Amino acid sequence: MRDLVAGIRYLGKGQRWVAQHGRWWGFGLIPALIALVLYAGVLTALALWSGDIAAWATPFADGWGEPWQGLLRGVFVALLFAGGLTLSVLTFTAVTLLIGDPFYESLSRTVEESEGHCPPDPDRPLWQEIWIALRDSVHVLLRAAGFGILLFVLGFVPFLGQTVIPAVGFCVSGFFLAVELTSVAMQRRDVPVRERLRLLRGRKGLAVGFGTPVVLLFLIPFVAVVLMPGAVAGATLLVRDLVADGSEPPASDEGAGAAGPDPAAPYGQTAAGAPYGQHGAGAPHGQHGAAAPGQPGAQGGFGPAPAPFPPSQGQPQAPRYPRPPSGPGSSAGRPPAGW
Repeated sequence: MRDLVAGIRYLGKGQRWVAQHGRWWGFGLIPALIALVLYAGVLTALALWSGDIAAWATPFADGWGEPWQGLLRGVFVALLFAGGLTLSVLTFTAVTLLIGDPFYESLSRTVEESEGHCPPDPDRPLWQEIWIALRDSVHVLLRAAGFGILLFVLGFVPFLGQTVIPAVGFCVSGFFLAVELTSVAMQRRDVPVRERLRLLRGRKGLAVGFGTPVVLLFLIPFVAVVLMPGAVAGATLLVRDLVADGSEPPASDEGAGAAGPDPAAPYGQTAAGAPYGQHGAGAPHGQHGAAAPGQPGAQGGFGPAPAPFPPSQGQPQAPRYPRPPSGPGSSAGRPPAGW
């Protein structure tokens, strides 16, 4: 549930980003408008000819009486148009991204730069970038089509086909739409399409939470055009947190040789053979680390080893501390005052 909410938030963050950068919002509308004109023509043709397609696909119902023939073909037309609409939502994003590859690449790069760091673009010509985008889109759409055919067949199951299956269909469409929208930022990182699918399958809630609201909103006429730039921006922000690719600039290596324990060095040294307190070998004795050969303390990291305690050699040793007086009135055997 947490990933589901996070996915919805990324969509909101992307729309908020383009709202704050109006020039980029207008820039991202251009390919979406071109794709909208193409899809409006295709859906209009489907609506006009759907009755003929239904009659062609169900010849076995020609001899049926009413209302069964009309009911069957009416359900077929509804499912056909719903399938075409769902497919248009999925392919609209792919076609729009394909038409507007230079537009959305620039938009995505600006979003990443505004967040602090943008990975460098792959050193490839534009035609190769478009070819990779087309190939990856076909791969994703073939997978989505497989699920679409299965859900289309299950749509004929009584009750489930009218309640559960449409909800599952929207979630599946949302997942694949998230795969398409994240392709711009993923392609910049040279993440292959199969790896993209694996990453998003590992965070299904995140992908469904991001993509399903987009699917539902794209069903409203002209909303897809308005929301497309923000959807690309939100997908870019999602990829930055999903892919551990070093989106932040690497830490400076300056001072890499500074003091720090070397696991291979004696305890207390900062590098193999480095004198304690210095960062190079050969320091004179008395400084930190291994001393030069032949000097005392060459085996340790803290100077010369202490001399062994001298043997008593039969002589009584003076007590280290004066012995307290004993006898009546003395404090021997009692704890000091104040304990």
